[in-house]
Amino acid sequence: MEIKSLAKLSLLVLIFFACEDKDSTVPISSWNTIQEQILTSSCANCHISGTAIAKQSGLDLSKGNAYSQMVNVPPKNISAKNDGLVIVSNEGGMKGLGKSYLWEKINAYDREHFLSDHPEYGQMMPPGVNFLTDGQLQFIRGWIEGGAPETGIVVDKNLLEDSNRYEPPKYQPLDPPENGFQLHLGPFEIQPNFEREFFYYTDLNLTEDIFVNRIQIEMRPGSHHFILYSFLEGTKRTNLPNLGEIRELRYSDGAPNLYTLKTMQFHQFFGGTQWPRLDYRLPPGVALRIPSQFGLDQNTHFVNRTDTIMVGEVYSNIHTIDKSKVQRIAELFGWSNMDFSLPPNKITTITKTFDVNNKIYIGQVFSHAHEKMTEFVVKISGGPRNNEVIYWTDDWQHPPIINYDPAIELNPGEGLKLIATYDNPTDQTVRFGFLSTAEMMILFGWYYQ
Repeated sequence: MEIKSLAKLSLLVLIFFACEDKDSTVPISSWNTIQEQILTSSCANCHISGTAIAKQSGLDLSKGNAYSQMVNVPPKNISAKNDGLVIVSNEGGMKGLGKSYLWEKINAYDREHFLSDHPEYGQMMPPGVNFLTDGQLQFIRGWIEGGAPETGIVVDKNLLEDSNRYEPPKYQPLDPPENGFQLHLGPFEIQPNFEREFFYYTDLNLTEDIFVNRIQIEMRPGSHHFILYSFLEGTKRTNLPNLGEIRELRYSDGAPNLYTLKTMQFHQFFGGTQWPRLDYRLPPGVALRIPSQFGLDQNTHFVNRTDTIMVGEVYSNIHTIDKSKVQRIAELFGWSNMDFSLPPNKITTITKTFDVNNKIYIGQVFSHAHEKMTEFVVKISGGPRNNEVIYWTDDWQHPPIINYDPAIELNPGEGLKLIATYDNPTDQTVRFGFLSTAEMMILFGWYYQ
């Protein structure tokens, strides 16, 4: 009897402590799940204290007070604010979802609506094609529809197991713009196991300068980049390339085309992307200028790592506005560091600072590097915002295009510091080069004075 009683008592003790442990475990709230498993991993790299992005958006998502910065807080984006949106609404249901600016910004499946109907809302988040997973989207949606509470569980955490992601629609030609013109390259072939990059100079038949406030680009799969170039002011006609002629960057044996390299030294960056699809609009009153004496040099780069021929093709829409609507002319820059080497089997960080001689206001930046780049950071150099991070990416294939409103003011002697980290796993030293297996360290963007 004593042995049976002792066994029974031991069983009761085990049950008691098991229940006590279970009761003492505090379930993670839906909001904390969002903070820890979505915001911290996908958003806080850019929305972190001290960065221009955090200041511009008013959101520091790396902190524990992100909830108070989001729920029922009007966005800094004027258009969204005027439309009656808050960053996250706690009204619940479809009404709360419809009033939440956050949902507009992250809902990849409504991307075409966002780009067509709300281009003034800025770019979708996360930038580039780094869309949240379907599980993350549905978890956030369920939380907003549940009233966006700070405590309690209103969404099934199992939703996060869905790792599927939105994929943009397949390539299709662009319809020509109502105001402006369309450029078209191809179709053209890329040989098996080859990188084809070439230029094609197009005469725009201009009689006066024109002003551009929107650029659309659509490319077939396999593109590494597409860039539109104008030419530096003062470039002589004798230094311009021949019109309507394909100028290969390298011959089929890989040797460089010296004639093409010569024409490149007079280039002035005009626009471009590494995304398969781009629809970029400048802020109201800001426009790019194409001088009447130049056309546009189209630069396409496709990488074919298969054993069959690949077909490339690119459409570009250049949307123009009347000069009377232009308040500020955007000047373009492409700051490139070509003097670096990456030792074999090492991780190397390269730093290069570009200072300005006159006061400028930077409205946009985006990086360009190749496959060995693991991180690209841009900081302000000098002045009251010294060392402030304004750009970060770890995506060399689809680097984000970051816009600033208000624009970043740089005074003489100040500038931007580029910090790029590369992982070279090969047994060869890697230097600057045009092949994707070589490397680059470039920051593109626009500014006004």
